[in-house]
Amino acid sequence: MGEARLALVTGASRGIGRALALALAAAGVRVIAVARAQRALEELDDAIRAAGGEATLVPLDLKDGDGIDRLGATIYERWGRLDALAACAGVLGPLTPAHQATPGVMHEVIAVNLLSNHRLIRAMHPLLRAAPDGRAVFVSSGIVARPRAYWGPYAASKAGLEALVKCYAAEVAITPIRVNLFNPGATRTAMRAKAYPGEDPMSLKTPEEVAARIVPLLSPDCRRNGELIEYEAAP
Repeated sequence: MGEARLALVTGASRGIGRALALALAAAGVRVIAVARAQRALEELDDAIRAAGGEATLVPLDLKDGDGIDRLGATIYERWGRLDALAACAGVLGPLTPAHQATPGVMHEVIAVNLLSNHRLIRAMHPLLRAAPDGRAVFVSSGIVARPRAYWGPYAASKAGLEALVKCYAAEVAITPIRVNLFNPGATRTAMRAKAYPGEDPMSLKTPEEVAARIVPLLSPDCRRNGELIEYEAAP
C-alpha cells in the first residue's frame, strides 16, 4: 500500500468540518484538523483514533494569516505535499440591516469567510501542486444566488469567496489540481440554529450526510473543476 493521502480540514471542531474530518479519517486519509477550540479538537482526535484513523491537531484562529503561512511551511517540512484541502470554517455574524452593520462586523465576517481562504490558497497551493492529484473544496452558501434582507455581511463574504475560488480553479485547470465550491444547503449545525432559532433541527440533513457528499470531491477520481456543486447534485 502507498502512503496515506493527507487532507487539511478547517472548521474541524464542529459541524460539517468535524463530520468531514471523521469521514476522511474513516476512509484512510490522514487529517490535519484546524480549528480555534483546543478541547473540541482533542475530542475529535479521540474519535478518529478510536476508529483507527490518524490526525494532526492545529489550534489556529484563521484570522492569523501568518499562522496559516507557518502551517504551510510545517506541512512542507513534514510531508512535502498536501493531497486535499477542505475549507469548512465560517462565521455567520449578526443578521442586521446593511446600513447598521458595523465596520467591526464586516471585518470579522470578511476576514474569516474570504480573506482566510485566500491565505489558505496562497499557502497551500505549492503543496497541492506537489501532490500527484491535489483537490480542494470550499464551502459556500445558497445566500449568494438568493440574497435576502439582513444577510449582507455573510452574503458579501460568500460571494467574494465564490469569485475567488472560481478564478483560482480557472488558473489551475492546466494542472492536476481540481478546485470546487460546495453548497450544503440547510444543515443541522450551530450556525443554522443561530440563523433560524425557531426551526426544527430534526427536519434538516445532518453534517454527516453533507460530509459524505464532499468526500468524493476530494478524491483523486474527481475530475470536476471550477464548479459550484449543490448538495443534491453532489456525487
